[in-house]
Amino acid sequence: MLDDLVELAAAKINLSLHVGPPKQNGRHDLISLVTFTDAQAADRLQARPDDAFSLQVTGPFSDAAGRPEDNLVTKAAVALSQALRAPLPKLQLTLTKNLPCAAGIGGGSADAAATLRLLSRWYDKTLNRTDSWYIAETLAPALGGDVLACFYSRTGLMSGEGERFRAIDTAPYFPAVLVNPGVTCPTGTIFQHFDADQPAALDHPPAPSDSAWALWLEYLSMHTHNALYPPAIAYQPVIATVLEQLETTPGARLARMSGSGATCFAIFETVEAANMAATDIDARYPEFWVKQTSFGDRRSVTRR
Repeated sequence: MLDDLVELAAAKINLSLHVGPPKQNGRHDLISLVTFTDAQAADRLQARPDDAFSLQVTGPFSDAAGRPEDNLVTKAAVALSQALRAPLPKLQLTLTKNLPCAAGIGGGSADAAATLRLLSRWYDKTLNRTDSWYIAETLAPALGGDVLACFYSRTGLMSGEGERFRAIDTAPYFPAVLVNPGVTCPTGTIFQHFDADQPAALDHPPAPSDSAWALWLEYLSMHTHNALYPPAIAYQPVIATVLEQLETTPGARLARMSGSGATCFAIFETVEAANMAATDIDARYPEFWVKQTSFGDRRSVTRR
């Protein structure tokens, strides 16, 4: 039971992000190939029994996470309890905020998804239920566009406004480095800049049916992109500097921005090359957030 009270909230990485024009509701349809990091780049959610529900936030980015009552962890807990018609759990949740906020890697969405996974198991066990996981799954899209994908934490295609997700089993394992220059890119602001450029119709080529590493690298570099990169560098020009550093790092095979920025990533052929790159970039840019990690389903989330 104790193991069930700990959940990792892995960073969401947009390997591709194709975005359509704004709809009448002001939102956008998208198609994005997403993947998730390992424990080296993840928030951590832990719960312990208490007299009432509460949330405390610790970690290097706790100050940017806002008040506990406004945090997506609290909102996810309240939404799940209401959907189950059950009281809030008597648990103290502790969120260790290791991921930067407003950074294009779905940190808040990952935290909300981790809350849904952890509490759905808790409700099933303590209330002798069998439906909490499935109810949590249906709630996820209403909490944010990335939350459903983060709930699964698997490589796959998210589409619509994020309410549809299809897992892809052929994606390989990618050693990688994440770099954030310490600036925020509010999603709404980046989309406003994107809309001003009169975006084209939405399209995205199908993912390879083969898991060959070189084939996937060619597919990503030749046939996909991040549509939010131009407006993001217009808003935060330092992103272009980060990408230039990643692109020229020895061993880097693909460098790209994730989400609406400002976090960028580079894919490497080996873990050793990624480690060397992370060490070098961290030494040259100590003010940046730099993490060596890996992408892929070596660590995928399933119902336990």
